[in-house]
Amino acid sequence: MSIFSKIVTAIRGGASEAGEAIVDANLVRIMDQEIRDSKASVEKARRGLADLMAEEVGYQRKATELSDKISEYEGYAVQALDKGDETLALEVAEKIADLSNELEYNQGAVTQLNNTIATQKNFLKTSERKVKDFEREAKMVKTTENVQKTSAALSTNFTATGSKMNSARESLDRIKARQRQNEDRLIAGEKLAAESTGSNLEAKLAASGITEGSGKAGDILAKLKAKQNK
Repeated sequence: MSIFSKIVTAIRGGASEAGEAIVDANLVRIMDQEIRDSKASVEKARRGLADLMAEEVGYQRKATELSDKISEYEGYAVQALDKGDETLALEVAEKIADLSNELEYNQGAVTQLNNTIATQKNFLKTSERKVKDFEREAKMVKTTENVQKTSAALSTNFTATGSKMNSARESLDRIKARQRQNEDRLIAGEKLAAESTGSNLEAKLAASGITEGSGKAGDILAKLKAKQNK
C-alpha cells in the first residue's frame, strides 16, 4: 500500500471514529427521532389500510348493484321467453353475461382486497405493538440515562466538595499553627522584656527572701501580734 493510500485510509478511519463519537453523543436524540419515524410509518400504513378498506367497500357496493341488475335482467329474459321473443331474450342474456363478467371481476377484487386488508391489519397491529414496546423501552433508557447523569454529577460534586473540605482543613490547621506561633512569640517577648528591665531578677530575689520587702508582710503581722500581747 502506498503512502497516499495509507493517508487516505487514516483519514477515513478518523472520520469513522468522529462519526461514531457524534452518534454516541446523540444516541437518545437519534432514538427519539427513529421512534417518531416509526410512528409516522405506522400512521401512513394506517391511512393506506383505510384507503384499501374504502376501495373494498366500493367494489362490494358495485358487486351488490351488479347482482341486483342481473336478477332484474333475468326477469326480463323470462318475460321475453314467455312472449316467445327469443331474439329479445338472447339480447337480454348477452347483457346478463356482460353483467356477470363485471360482477365476477368485482367479486374477485373484493376477495383480493379482503385478503390484503387482513394481512395489512396484522402487519399494522404488529407494528403498533412494536412501536409501543420501543416507546416503553426508550422511556426506561432515558430515565436510566438521566439517573446516571445525575449520579455522575453528584459524584463529581462530592469529589469537588471533598477536595474543598480538605483544602479548608489545611487552611484551618495553618491558621491554628500561625496562632500558636504568635502566642509563642508573645510569651518569648514578655520574657525578654522582663530580663531587659531587671524585673525578672528582682522577682527571683524577692521570692528567695533576699531583697527588701520580701518579709514585709511577715514583719507587719509580728508587730500586730506583739501589740495584742501588751
